[in-house]
Amino acid sequence: MIHASAKLLVGLLFVVATVLFTGCVERSLKISSDPQGARVFVNDKEIGVTPVKTNFLWYGEYDLILRREGFKTLKTSYLAKAPWYQYPPIDLIAECLIATTIKDEHVLPTYQLEPAAPPVLEEAVKRAVDLRSEAVGQAPPTE
Repeated sequence: MIHASAKLLVGLLFVVATVLFTGCVERSLKISSDPQGARVFVNDKEIGVTPVKTNFLWYGEYDLILRREGFKTLKTSYLAKAPWYQYPPIDLIAECLIATTIKDEHVLPTYQLEPAAPPVLEEAVKRAVDLRSEAVGQAPPTE
């Protein structure tokens, strides 16, 4: 029969080992633009203004939108590929048994924003009328 103190010691050793031998992987995307100061949306969620760094949980494709006044909106995507240590069963070791934090930083290329051409007045007015008609549920006026 195991004494209560031995059970307590085994339990304590298990808790200490769990705390000491657990690691994690910090995944991040670093996004920049030229010119700087563009608002960045990742999967339709605003994350900040370039240059910006954000964490992510899963590897895969992310939709990116960069917007800055006076420049064309840039819509693109980025495929965050998993490094070798994130494939099963190696990922179990990397995430749970290595007693350190692994940093996986994806530095995206600098996105070049193109200046936007000012809209032609007649086109802007027509678009505004069409949007207003659409909002109130009417057919747009015909010319």
